[in-house]
Amino acid sequence: MATLLINGKTHNVDVDPSTPLLWVIRERLRMTGTKFGCGIAQCGACTVHLDGQAVRSCQTTVAQAAGKKITTIEGLHPEGKHPLQVAWIAEQVPQCGYCQSGQIMTAAALLSRNPNPSDQDIVNAMSGNICRCATYPRIKRAIKRAAQGV
Repeated sequence: MATLLINGKTHNVDVDPSTPLLWVIRERLRMTGTKFGCGIAQCGACTVHLDGQAVRSCQTTVAQAAGKKITTIEGLHPEGKHPLQVAWIAEQVPQCGYCQSGQIMTAAALLSRNPNPSDQDIVNAMSGNICRCATYPRIKRAIKRAAQGV
């Protein structure tokens, strides 16, 4: 039995400790905002926060996450009004939208440690997140907009 603190709520899950956090979040707890992309931590679709740090939940085990504060896209803001979520809509970032929760979670971790990132800071932080629709210019604009509080 593992105890996970996800989005401020405690969840006791009976899974093998080596189970990827992604599968507990999606399959056991039915929080489907976090997406499965590649399964090898290369695309960023499964990004969540673990004690405020962006991590790939497909390669983070339940054992690694137990006892830590986990935030998914559902927990970023209860009504979808986090500055990044608002900026994402204003900049019309998504096309297919599949990667967007991971993109937003990575951007949120960036802004929490660097509230006024340069263009290069954004490129560096977001370089591990893949968008098949190539909305990278809109992603960068949305992050700048959220940082400026617009």
